[in-house]
Amino acid sequence: MSEYDDLTRVRRTDGATGEGGERATYVGALGDAWSIGAAVNGGAVLSVIGAALSDLFGDRHPDPLSVSAVYLAPGTDGPCDITIDVHRRGGRTSVASATLSQDGTEKVRVLATYTDLDLWTGETHLAGEQPAIPSPEDCFGRESAPDGGPEQPPLTHRLDLRFDPACIGWAVGKPSGQGMLQAQIALADGRDWDAVSLLLAADALVPTTFDLGIPGWAPTVELTVHVRAKPAPGHLHVRHATRFMTGGLFEEDAEVWDSAGTLVAQARQLAMVPKDAR
Repeated sequence: MSEYDDLTRVRRTDGATGEGGERATYVGALGDAWSIGAAVNGGAVLSVIGAALSDLFGDRHPDPLSVSAVYLAPGTDGPCDITIDVHRRGGRTSVASATLSQDGTEKVRVLATYTDLDLWTGETHLAGEQPAIPSPEDCFGRESAPDGGPEQPPLTHRLDLRFDPACIGWAVGKPSGQGMLQAQIALADGRDWDAVSLLLAADALVPTTFDLGIPGWAPTVELTVHVRAKPAPGHLHVRHATRFMTGGLFEEDAEVWDSAGTLVAQARQLAMVPKDAR
């Protein structure tokens, strides 16, 4: 079992249908191995919830289509409880809300639409294109960090992050000021990406504020991920960008393309500027 499969292993504990509708509960665990600082990465937390939803809807709708999460408190290392309320089981989509709690404290609340991505076909029109990122061998990975630099967070050891050399100035004290990062990403243990794990990929890069010269943890307020297709094997091409930083908050838009050049996910999140710059 891969490290990601271990993170997203959940077990259903109860289920009932009554006057209030269908409800299911699951237990799982958040792992410190997926943390940045004192908090577990928001995309990793969302993947755990996503795995529970995929299990619940797996007979017809195993894939996330749209997932919106509000982060109420940081997820931390340890067990978690997931409660899912089903609002609709339809022909092409199912809709549910879910909460993830730890020690009785609600950490994340989600509204999700699930589907079978193979059901969606139609014409294609693209106003953008896959970011032109050099091959992983020509990008900057974790091993490229200078000796004696800051300790890298555990999350970076779970991922094979390969930053575009054109977007790595922030790592050597020379941020571009454009607020844009792009990289090729794979899971470090070689596991292929799938539809649910795209929830992690959409939140896997360092915050775009690093490229504005503002490093540090940027807590997510809200994150929405749209999954557009199942990814082909291989590294994902990911671009994150921000245009507006005001009042101690910034937006971050993400595009995720697979190795075959297919747009497989998009995301937008609202996050807090790192504390020292607020």
